[in-house]
Amino acid sequence: MSRILLASASLVALAGPVSAEAPLTDIITVNAPAVRLDLEQSLTPDAITPTNGPDTTGLVARLPGGASVGNGALSGQVQYRGLFGARINVRVDGQTIASGGPNLMDPPLHYAPLPLVSQIVLDRGVSPVRNGPGLGGGLDAVLKTSTYAPTPSVQYDLTLSGRTADDSYAVGGLVGLGAENTRAHALYAREAGSDIDVADGTIGGSEHDRQVFGLGGALRSGVHEVSLDLRRSETGPTGNPPFPMDIRYFDTDLARLGYSGEIGSLALRARIEHSDVSHAMNNFSLRPAPASMMQYRETYAFATATGGGLDISLDAWGGALTLGLDTHRAAHAVTITNPGNADFWLTSFPDIEMRRTGAFAEWTGALAAGWQAELGLRADRHEAEAGPASTGSAVPAMPGMLAMAFNAADREREDVTVDLVGRFWRELDARTTLRLTLARKTRAAGYVERFAWLPTPASGGLADGNTYVGDPTLEPETALIVEAGIDWQSGRTYARPTLFVREIDDYIQGTPFDATPGVIDTPVEKVSSMNGDPTPLRFANVDARLYGLDMDFGYALSPAWHVDGVLSWVRGERRDIADDLYRIAPARMTLGLTYEGNAWAATLESVAVAEQDRVSVTNSEAQTRGYVLLNARASWDISEGASLTAGVENLLDQDYEQHLGGYNRNAGSDIGLGDRLPGTGRSFGLRLHLRG
Repeated sequence: MSRILLASASLVALAGPVSAEAPLTDIITVNAPAVRLDLEQSLTPDAITPTNGPDTTGLVARLPGGASVGNGALSGQVQYRGLFGARINVRVDGQTIASGGPNLMDPPLHYAPLPLVSQIVLDRGVSPVRNGPGLGGGLDAVLKTSTYAPTPSVQYDLTLSGRTADDSYAVGGLVGLGAENTRAHALYAREAGSDIDVADGTIGGSEHDRQVFGLGGALRSGVHEVSLDLRRSETGPTGNPPFPMDIRYFDTDLARLGYSGEIGSLALRARIEHSDVSHAMNNFSLRPAPASMMQYRETYAFATATGGGLDISLDAWGGALTLGLDTHRAAHAVTITNPGNADFWLTSFPDIEMRRTGAFAEWTGALAAGWQAELGLRADRHEAEAGPASTGSAVPAMPGMLAMAFNAADREREDVTVDLVGRFWRELDARTTLRLTLARKTRAAGYVERFAWLPTPASGGLADGNTYVGDPTLEPETALIVEAGIDWQSGRTYARPTLFVREIDDYIQGTPFDATPGVIDTPVEKVSSMNGDPTPLRFANVDARLYGLDMDFGYALSPAWHVDGVLSWVRGERRDIADDLYRIAPARMTLGLTYEGNAWAATLESVAVAEQDRVSVTNSEAQTRGYVLLNARASWDISEGASLTAGVENLLDQDYEQHLGGYNRNAGSDIGLGDRLPGTGRSFGLRLHLRG
């Protein structure tokens, strides 16, 4: 840790709480104009730089406890305090989206391109029960939207940016109309880029292509409002070097109908939402094709999800009480094919349906001795079932035997989970707020973990090179959570440290398929060995622990100069055996020195990352070295409605490995097969933002 402290040199002010829920929420305001640091107010930085690239998770990595899991330019996952994937309750404009790919090539933030994002709202520590189930924290990518106006007016919020690392560009935003009781808008974003340059070459097959367009609006009458949002997302050929296949396309339709209003003293909110994903991926379009046509693979996946909720809020017991019901149903189907042989196909995930119905109660108000509290109780019923698996006539006999065994087994599962959340805070004085969180949080197994009957690398985005099979009898994960922190600011200084511990029972982890790993004596091991992995893993319940410290802090040297930083450290370990959890972010500190003039600002930033030698033996995880990067950026407010931002990432063109970046599986690259994927080389970026 001391090496990080000594090696770091400087960073822009990072996001702090900016709402009435300040002790509970972190908010990044995207494309906000640069502002003078005001230690008496919340920090609202210009959080996005044009060197970030198209992955929205890069913003979350700038928050205490946050990190980005790099599975491809458009497939990054959020990690928060060591948890990632389905364990984080990630939403886009409040909507839960079922990923179309069994390797999570389209995680929720895939549907939140940066030109359309206005805010990233992160629940500090744990997600409140009103936002749904989830083992760790949660976040919502809030998209740009039109607003009401006293007189009819045209509104716009547009961004144009580019960077040199991948010769990429991004353009898009919102154009809308607002009136006293009506608002409407159109959204559009287009992003494209080529292979990513690194210090010692190029990552082959890392290009990206995506466009999103949509319409939205609302009508209001008195205290009642009805809103409708429709979007279409089309992702073209996009590389995923850590995976055995790349994206050929994602075609996704999203819809959300909402209502808010009041009836007497009751406040009501209701929503209905739907998503429909069609997906294809293959192993020959963006990487060297296999030597034999027999090894060509193209996989087709489909996912539809429908959900909704209703909640009622009222005054009760000296505070505010919210009661709610919600539901979510997702259907998945995945078929592996050989495009050169119509008789070769396997339904690796056959007609799977996942259903959840939940109810919650949440109260927020004052307790004794100056303490405030948010207390929540949630119960959910989970149902999962899979259809019969099948294989084509050209498929070898052994996978057919696995399909028959799967079909003969029980393919239905029901679980009930209960979440309890208590988040407490107390203002000791105008400068100091104490925070305490006590929670019991749960997560039911996903469809890949439960119903993967065929050993393949599909793992929900782990990207560790192993093949996996599921277990229909998996128990829900249950985490007991304790967090304590303080928000403090005095004069020129502020700091917000948090200590946390999560004891997780029935944590779902890949484990050796049987007691004799490497001895190929079962049909699963034989099929897995045919696919190149003689030691397959089976998803199983184990016991785990996550603990750590994170904080943001800063000091104002003068009215124009300030230093700000973020520190994140998390440790993940198995409690049942002597091993570490897989893909846990190494300790990281970011420090920056910023000068802010009347209409411009400049920042010199360092990012220091420690070595990661606490790695998972079970997942064959390799260690990574530590490194220090130097970045710089500047912004200029051209006028009230226009700003220009320029930046350079990895100023010294350092060669470094990203621990969360996965291992290269694309032979057409300057990176060796199986080598850890390196970070981006020196990259310049420029962004123009227009709003009005």
